[in-house]
Amino acid sequence: MLTTHPDLELVEYIVEWMIRLGALAVVPMRRSPAATASWLLLIFFLPIPGLILYLFIGRPKFPAAREQRWRALHPFFNEVADRLEKAAGREAGEVERFARTLGRMPSAGGNQVDLIDDYDAVIDRLVADVDAARISVDLLVYIFADDQVGCRVAHALGQAVRRGVACRVMFDPLGSHAWRRGTWRILEQAGVEVREALPVRLIRRRSRADMRNHRKLWVIDGAIGYAGSQNIVAKDFRPGVVNRELVARVTGPAVASMAAIVAGDWAIEGPEDPPAPSPIAIADPQGSQFVQLLPSGADYALQGFETLLIWQLHQATKRVVLVSPYFVPDEGVLGAMRSAVARGVVVDLVVSKVVDQWIVHLAQCSYFDELLAAGIRIHQYRDFLLHAKNVSIDGRLGVVGSSNVDLRSFQLNEEASLLLYDEAAIARLDEIQAGYLAASDRVEIDAWSARPRLKRLPQNIARIMSPLL
Repeated sequence: MLTTHPDLELVEYIVEWMIRLGALAVVPMRRSPAATASWLLLIFFLPIPGLILYLFIGRPKFPAAREQRWRALHPFFNEVADRLEKAAGREAGEVERFARTLGRMPSAGGNQVDLIDDYDAVIDRLVADVDAARISVDLLVYIFADDQVGCRVAHALGQAVRRGVACRVMFDPLGSHAWRRGTWRILEQAGVEVREALPVRLIRRRSRADMRNHRKLWVIDGAIGYAGSQNIVAKDFRPGVVNRELVARVTGPAVASMAAIVAGDWAIEGPEDPPAPSPIAIADPQGSQFVQLLPSGADYALQGFETLLIWQLHQATKRVVLVSPYFVPDEGVLGAMRSAVARGVVVDLVVSKVVDQWIVHLAQCSYFDELLAAGIRIHQYRDFLLHAKNVSIDGRLGVVGSSNVDLRSFQLNEEASLLLYDEAAIARLDEIQAGYLAASDRVEIDAWSARPRLKRLPQNIARIMSPLL
């Protein structure tokens, strides 16, 4: 029979209490109450395993060296933003000014915006734009696969390189992990410059390995920009799951803000002491629409997309449609949605009935009871994984981008959202969202409340875990 030495038991007891007391001082810093409670609960019950897990995924902060690189880029971003603001031709409104405070980029007029919700059409349009490129192509994307779609784009890039076009691709190594080696190969063979966004270095990197660059920004000749939710991968890359996306193709001055963010991300992941990005040209006007890029992530002091969303939910007076495949909100978002309904605002939440991430799906379902009880209408989109992320508020503001309504997009991921201010663009977004609603099943409160208890248990467990994700 094994026995434990009393001195070892005392040491273990002291260490565990040191961990618990230390967690009280460290864990609450820059965290939501829900995340703080979850971490403290885990560490108090399992001090040593909890500490190990916290060291791996508990600190949503970039290393000091990266933060220094980011600060060095501020003059570059400010210079582009100042020129864009001068070219706008009108005084910015309240939402535009606040969004600039959050993400540094101002609104810009003179743009043409096309919202494309056909997956294959997006790839066709991108390839056509690359085929017509004369100066440069910069692609920043979460997933770049070496499948049929990725090879098609890589082939177009290779042809552009042979015409003398400078082509660069940055992809996320975790998002693209299943194709990473093949993607490197096909792009390098095509003569494309390649970098990884937020490369994972277990020894040197001190931030969370799951803090990812989730942006999808594509810029051609500094005059055409794409922003949205679509990756460069086959729409059915997951067996049995077909993605549906939404992408905004923009031509005009606002493309300069996309080019600036892509150039900044490229510079940060470059060699030591990287040179400042090349000056960004502002494209000539192509239309009359005002749009604004809102980048967000751990580089920014405030959680940009979430902060704007909560504020605008509180400002809503008529109708809100919120589309997100992964809906795991915090109390700020929940409170704003409940408040909107109490004021008489119709709030429609569209999520996907097709599931690709089960833990997130279970956590999402755990919120349905209180949402339905508050009068929020929940719709589950059939047949496809609705991976699109967009918001429409009162016909005066539209948002299309890469950010989900979940803690990961709010706190951990680098994201990009395009804000739409013009009636025509928002009307097109409303039309697309009406299609979502028509292809969805409404979740009724009585039927949902009657679901078996065995379904509720894993949903509630996943909800407890959600602040740790």
